[in-house]
Amino acid sequence: MPITDMPISELRSYRPALTSTKTFKVFWRENKGLAEEQSLNAKWSDAKPFTERLKTERLTFDGFLDKSPIEGLFIRDAKADSRTPVLVHFHGYGGNKGRVTDFLGWVLLGFSVLAVDVRGQSGASADLASYKPGFVKGHMTKGIEDESTYYYRYVYMDCYRAVNCLLDREDIDPSKVGVMGSSQGGGLSITTAALNSKVAFLISGVPYLCNFQRAVNVATVGPYLEILDYLREHPYEEEDVFRTLSYFDAMNLAPLVKVPALVSVGLIDTICPPSTVFAAYHRISSTKKELAVYPGVAHEDTGFHIERRMEWAVRQSGYR
Repeated sequence: MPITDMPISELRSYRPALTSTKTFKVFWRENKGLAEEQSLNAKWSDAKPFTERLKTERLTFDGFLDKSPIEGLFIRDAKADSRTPVLVHFHGYGGNKGRVTDFLGWVLLGFSVLAVDVRGQSGASADLASYKPGFVKGHMTKGIEDESTYYYRYVYMDCYRAVNCLLDREDIDPSKVGVMGSSQGGGLSITTAALNSKVAFLISGVPYLCNFQRAVNVATVGPYLEILDYLREHPYEEEDVFRTLSYFDAMNLAPLVKVPALVSVGLIDTICPPSTVFAAYHRISSTKKELAVYPGVAHEDTGFHIERRMEWAVRQSGYR
């Protein structure tokens, strides 16, 4: 097996120092307060399914602070006669919430699913926030001059609010709300579970947004390189850039995760280097956490792991 990062023996003990600042906890406490104070203005509307066996709804709610309309798709077994566990799904970088057929396996297992479009990416969610000119192509450097203006401040709080949209529904069990996703979605699952106490478990596949200082120097392809592109044009802003990123690093937020967690890592992943995943995983505080390590696997979900995470989620939900 080619080694693209560190040998597995080093990865298993890799535990870099956290990079969070003294104001890290205050920053997120204030943001959560703002997210709770702001009305969700959630609107649910029927979306005609292709089969009567499904109930599908479109969700629109106000994004964090700027009220960007955030879109989601809710999917449920139309014949379910009781409250179900529910999974909130976050997609990969530049992607979208997907289609109903992407989640039929979960519905078959008895889960409902809310798939969310991240603001400003290829789905239906808008991004009305204003960013200072100078960022490079993509999303990674929008507003990176300061944590209060950074793109992912809005994204993280949108994800926080997406979970809250579900809590008053009478057809889901609010004590069994999980979050899941791969790549960007994997990172957002960790950060959402860290910030929103209503999350009961998380499934994070090959997570992005972890251990930024190493990721930027080790990744050979993918969106981490946008940060290098920015620093090429703004070399004297390096300290400020990594200070901003420290607030949004899943590694720094991971200690706040107390719920069961399943994380996966591919040992030849060049987009989200294995060391960055291990760095975040090792910091998760939960006593019920598992790391699925896959030699020969790059930035992908294998069929084997798809089955493993489904079996794991069934156990965590207690749903049979």
